[in-house]
Amino acid sequence: MKYTTLPHTDIKVSKLCLGTMTWGNQNTQEEGFEQMDYALDQGINFFDTAELYPVPAQERTYAETERIIGNWFEKTGNRDQVVLASKIAGTGDYTAHIRTNGFSPDALKDAVNQSLKRLKTDYIDLYQLHWPERSTNTFGTRDYKHKEEKWQDNFNQILLTLDEIIKSGKVRQIGISNEKAWGTMRYLEESKVHHLPRMITIQNAYSLLNRVFEGDMAEIAIRENIGLLAYSPMAFGVLSGKYIKGVASENARLKLFPRFSRYSSVQSTEAANRYLKIAEDHQLKPSQMALAFVTSRPFITSNIIGATTMHQLKENIDSIHVSLSEEVLNLIEKVHGEIPNPAP
Repeated sequence: MKYTTLPHTDIKVSKLCLGTMTWGNQNTQEEGFEQMDYALDQGINFFDTAELYPVPAQERTYAETERIIGNWFEKTGNRDQVVLASKIAGTGDYTAHIRTNGFSPDALKDAVNQSLKRLKTDYIDLYQLHWPERSTNTFGTRDYKHKEEKWQDNFNQILLTLDEIIKSGKVRQIGISNEKAWGTMRYLEESKVHHLPRMITIQNAYSLLNRVFEGDMAEIAIRENIGLLAYSPMAFGVLSGKYIKGVASENARLKLFPRFSRYSSVQSTEAANRYLKIAEDHQLKPSQMALAFVTSRPFITSNIIGATTMHQLKENIDSIHVSLSEEVLNLIEKVHGEIPNPAP
């Protein structure tokens, strides 16, 4: 395994992070335990979860993923071997069953306390805001279109509350997720001007089919040293080729939840086909080429891998040993130049 540190800290994390959002829905607790056992044995010490998980968000399965992780900690005693990240859910129609008071002080404090109980731990290493409260273009919406809204600027209040939580010892570091350039810089500026805790990571989608992070966020990530935790590096499994080749199992994400069509457009399928050919022509497994590309980017702190089977997990973890040649990288750039970011 390869390692780095969370920006502005001495917290050592693996370059691959174990994603957990299928546990409690597509995966049982037993399967989640098996994945955590194997990942830790392979050197992965960074796990990412959220109170929202498993997805899709439903009241009947709310926070089941955190409970599974907590039960594993209780069974194995491995809490001290894991850098644990979790998130508070943002506002939205599909999170109304969780709470409706956004990132208010009461919401943040309650969310942290409830996550700690489910995770059966005294602290969370990295606590993240799952997406902005304000209206902006997240989750597959390509362009920003301004809307009048009730949201009022609360960056300072959020950081003040998180400062209180950090000082209590319940959270070590903080980060953002599904955030845009303006919001990222506002958080960083509030931290600098008012001497408040600093967002150290940003968790956004990034893959061969979605490199919009490179537009402006990559410069922010590098110049401000806020590390990207890349999610959906396999584009919901599309980049493995299993959907294109018709070999996806009935338990595959897009078979179970066809409404998640972010990476299934005509353009995305064409780009994915071209990437598959590059991998096949160079004797690379498509999944490992896709993951190795993401892991190698200079703004990446950790690449969040997820799997529903042990075979997938083992193949994904083995991607850490894959280095892409200049020829392969040039061919990838050629496809990207011809079909840039087919999935927003």
